[in-house]
Amino acid sequence: MTTTIALAALVAGCATAAGGGLSGPADAKTKTIRTASSITAAERQQGAEAHPQLLQEFGGAYAGPQAAYVGRVGQTIAVQSGLSNARGDFTVTLLNSPVNNAFAIPGGYIYVTRQLMALMNDEAELAGVLGHEVGHVAAQHSKKRQKAATRNSILGVLGAVLGSAIGDNGGLLGSLGGLLQNNAMQVAQLATLGFSRSQELEADQLGVRYLKSAGYDPMALSTVLASLANQTNLEAKVAGGDARSIPEWASTHPDPASRVRNAQTLASRVGTGGVRNADAFMAAVDGVLYGDDPAQGIVEGRQFLHPDLRLAFTVPNGYGMQNGTSAVSVSGNGGQAQFSTAPYSGDMNAYIASVLKAIGGDANLTPSAIQRTTVNGIPASYTTVRANSQSGQVDVTVFAYEFARNNAFHFVALTKAGGAGTFNSMFGSLRRLSASEAAAIRPRRVDVVTVRSGDTVASLARRMAYSNYQAERFQVLNRLAANSRLTPGQKVKIVTYASR
Repeated sequence: MTTTIALAALVAGCATAAGGGLSGPADAKTKTIRTASSITAAERQQGAEAHPQLLQEFGGAYAGPQAAYVGRVGQTIAVQSGLSNARGDFTVTLLNSPVNNAFAIPGGYIYVTRQLMALMNDEAELAGVLGHEVGHVAAQHSKKRQKAATRNSILGVLGAVLGSAIGDNGGLLGSLGGLLQNNAMQVAQLATLGFSRSQELEADQLGVRYLKSAGYDPMALSTVLASLANQTNLEAKVAGGDARSIPEWASTHPDPASRVRNAQTLASRVGTGGVRNADAFMAAVDGVLYGDDPAQGIVEGRQFLHPDLRLAFTVPNGYGMQNGTSAVSVSGNGGQAQFSTAPYSGDMNAYIASVLKAIGGDANLTPSAIQRTTVNGIPASYTTVRANSQSGQVDVTVFAYEFARNNAFHFVALTKAGGAGTFNSMFGSLRRLSASEAAAIRPRRVDVVTVRSGDTVASLARRMAYSNYQAERFQVLNRLAANSRLTPGQKVKIVTYASR
C-alpha cells in the first residue's frame, strides 16, 4: 500500500532501521531540552488524518482489556510532557502487530505494539517506552526531520536499504523503492533514519524525567532497553545469524549495553525509586496475542502459512521473513522478495504487466516473455526483466499463481543480474493448505503463571510453544538468566498455544 511522504515524516518512533539510532558511545550528560508548549490545531489535524492509515497498516487496534490498560498508562505519562494537561488530548493505541515497535506522531497520538508490550515486565517499563516516544514529539524531532524527509522520499530511502543488500546505491532501485516493505509499518521504521544520536539521548532523558514526575521508577527505561537488546540478539540467532530485514525497536544501536548504562545514569541523576506496578502489568498482559495473528498468516521458521487464504510457501535457507498486513517481505544476502496479491480478472499476462508497472514507476518495466508452468497443481506464470541501475544490472522477477479465475497471488523478487534463480525453491514451494492443515494453525498467547515449588527456568521454558530456543525465549521474555533462581509465588510469562 502506498504511503505518503507526509505521513512518514509525521511518524516519530523508535522502530529503527539500518543506520539510525545512536551512532557512538552514549553519555548521560543532562542538558536543557527545548520542548513544545502545546499541541497545535495543525498537529491535531495531521494526527487525525494519519491515525486511520497507521491503524490499517499495523493490523488495526488490538481489541481486548490490554488496550484500555495501555491507554491509561500512556495518558498518565503523556501529560507529564506539558503538551497538554488533559488526558483526553492523547490517543494511546495498542496495535495488533507482531513487531516490537513503538512510536508517536504530533497531535497527541501514541502507539505501542502488543508484541513489545509482551516483552515488558512491569507497568513502569511500559510507561518508559511510551514516555520516550512522547519525548521525541515534545522535542519536535519529527519537525526537524521534515525537510530531510521531503528531500529524500521514503522510496529513495527504501532504495538505499535494498541497495545495501544487493550492492546498489541508487538508480533503478530508487524507483523500485515501493517494491518491498512499503506499508506503514516499514515507513514508521525507516522514518527514524533521521534520528540523530543526540535526539535519541534527548528522548531518553525526557522519558526518564516523565517517569520520575509520574511516580514511576526512572530505572525502568534502562531495564526495558536491556530486554529489547536481548530480544534483538535472540531474533538474529533464531534467523541463523541475520536479523529480519528491518531490525526492531532499539536494534540500531551499535552498542546496546552503552545505551542501557546511559539510561541507568540518567535515572540515578533524577533519583531512583518509585513504583513498578509489576502485578498490575502481569494481570493486564495475561492472554495477549503473541507473534503473528493467524488472520494475517503466520511465520513458522522458514515457512509462511495462511489458514484463511489456504496457502503456504517456504523461503530459502538463510532468508528471513517480515509479515505485514498487506504483504510478506523476504530478505537475505542474495536478494529481496515480496509476496502479495493484486486485482485479477483471469488474464495472467495483464496481471504480471500491471505488477511490473506498479513497481517500476518511471522505469517502465515491460515483460519480454511470460513463461507458463504448474506449481503443485496451481497454474503459474513468470517473467524476469533485466534493468540497469547505477552500479550494474539487476533482475526483477514476477512469479504469479492463479488460485481461482478471479484470485491470484505473486512474488516479486529483486536480485543482481543472473541471480533470479536464488528464489527458485521458494517459487516452487507455494502450495495449497488442506482444511486440516489450516485448522491446525493456532495463535500463541502470553500466559502468566505463578511459580510453584520445584519450578526452574529450565522446567518452565519447556512449556514454551516453540520447537526451538525454548530456554532462550523464556529467559528474554522474563529478563532472566539461565541460572536465575525462581521464587514460589513469583509471576512469570510463558507463551502457549490457544484455540483460534
